[in-house]
Amino acid sequence: MFSLSKSHLFLSLSIIPSMELLHSATFPSKQKLLIVVTVAITLFTIIPLLYPFLEDPNFFLKQQPPSQSSIIKLENGVVTSHESCDIFSGEWVPNPEAPYYTNTTCWAIHEHQNCMKFGRPDTDFIKWKWKPYGCEDGLPVFDPFRFLEIVRGKTMAFVGDSVSRNHMQSLICLLSQVEYPMDASVKDDDYFKRWTYETYNFTIAAFWTPHLVKSKEPDQTQTEHTDIFDLYLDEADESWTADIGDFDYVIISSGHWHYRPSVYYENRTITGCHYCQLPNITDLTMFYGYRKAFRTAFKAILDSESFKGVMYLRSFAPSHFEGGLWNEGGNCLRKQPYKSNESQDETTMKLHMIQLEEFWRAEEEAKKKGKRLRLLDTTQAMWLRPDGHPSRYGHMPEANVMLYNDCVHWCLPGPIDNLNDFLLAMLKREEDKGLLAQVRKMLS
Repeated sequence: MFSLSKSHLFLSLSIIPSMELLHSATFPSKQKLLIVVTVAITLFTIIPLLYPFLEDPNFFLKQQPPSQSSIIKLENGVVTSHESCDIFSGEWVPNPEAPYYTNTTCWAIHEHQNCMKFGRPDTDFIKWKWKPYGCEDGLPVFDPFRFLEIVRGKTMAFVGDSVSRNHMQSLICLLSQVEYPMDASVKDDDYFKRWTYETYNFTIAAFWTPHLVKSKEPDQTQTEHTDIFDLYLDEADESWTADIGDFDYVIISSGHWHYRPSVYYENRTITGCHYCQLPNITDLTMFYGYRKAFRTAFKAILDSESFKGVMYLRSFAPSHFEGGLWNEGGNCLRKQPYKSNESQDETTMKLHMIQLEEFWRAEEEAKKKGKRLRLLDTTQAMWLRPDGHPSRYGHMPEANVMLYNDCVHWCLPGPIDNLNDFLLAMLKREEDKGLLAQVRKMLS
């Protein structure tokens, strides 16, 4: 059993001889600098490889070759981090090696995402991967061993709606190549689940909050209920804000529930609505409520004294109804991705831009407060995948379900698995930033 971390042990054993050399007056300052940087880079390269091997001697037999999205290097005597490209701008290319799990090997798939179980006849939709433009190494497919090493001893929360839960279930399925988690839920509620990977002491959790702000659902017991939600746009939902201090990573997202008719409250007073069709209440449109909801959610994170981790905004994952709305016979029957130049629909573009504007606004404030906000800008990538939804293959043909043709959620396995390719790439970058800070501290 190791105290602190094995990397500290290797670091102390390896740096001492080098530091003794640096104290010698015979070494010029530039040579000293190069020695420190060389030692540091060597350690940061070797330690992540040796660390898991000490836990599992067979690790290297299972591990795939790592691919780095950024590097630490020396330029004109200054240590820098190079993020080689914009991973969110690109196109879908064939990937014959996919999928990396099936609907029979992963128990985390909900019925309405189990497209193969309910007879989807085509399989090409699961054999694609995202290729960023101008990236020498591309975007590596998800490496479950690498992911679990990065998050060892940490916690991650998925905050949002059923698409957020869909994302978390994809992660569980991808990690099933290494280990299945144990149920560690603190509530007897499927909307607030926690799972722990005991070998890695890593916990993931789902927090159900479809609007991110406090909301009140229509009273279904009333004979004349109107199906209108009450949204308190300036009050973050305490069902997630009360617990985020327990997590190292928080991934927030929200979208499709904002389409529903809603009355908007601010300062506990009605300020307008979205498609409520009520007398003397101004229709401010869903875009007003969407902007306010994200502004409030970001403010809750920025004002939190307990949250010290990294917040990721996973941008809007669009639906792909064609031929009508979800309740008017709309469906999604395409069998391959759009071409990369296919434009988003107007509503998706507006929702996406609202998210970006509010994120950039919050990011400026985060820098002042020393908070870490990051962007998983996956909207364009997911817009290009109209082929990845369950459609009618999320239930038995005779089932009486509200969303008969599901063009909102995503099949598992399917395109949503690639969100975890993006997530791992971002976690690697965060790890590199931490290593870079350590190197700069050594040189200061």
